[in-house]
Amino acid sequence: MALTREEREEFLAEPHIAALAVDAGAGRAPLTVPIWYQYEPGGDLWIMTGLDSRKNELIQAAGRLSLMVDRIEPTIRYVSVEGPVVNTVPATLEQLREISARYLPAEKVDGYVDFAWKNHGEQVVVHVRPERWVSSDLGQV
Repeated sequence: MALTREEREEFLAEPHIAALAVDAGAGRAPLTVPIWYQYEPGGDLWIMTGLDSRKNELIQAAGRLSLMVDRIEPTIRYVSVEGPVVNTVPATLEQLREISARYLPAEKVDGYVDFAWKNHGEQVVVHVRPERWVSSDLGQV
């Protein structure tokens, strides 16, 4: 059964690992990779990635992407969003800390942020406006 707007936005706001898909060019299937993301209901979502990464190059060329998140318990549920890139800006240490705290145990955040800031190279934050939604809760199987 399809989720209501409120249900799908609340589900997307939970800290799931997303599958990001972006056009990889003629003769290629979409690039699909796991990624951390940030989202608040009613707003744009954002991801952080390397400035010179293939992922970012493809996202900038396509101008849009899709994200899918899912779970299998307590019910099978998924939400997929697709939309345009509305802004790409240099990542800040504060954004790295925010997204890291969303996914990591509190005691691991500082160490990870310190390592990532020093070793992952220049990062960008890509803001995406969700335009199309596909969602469902299949219940318990």
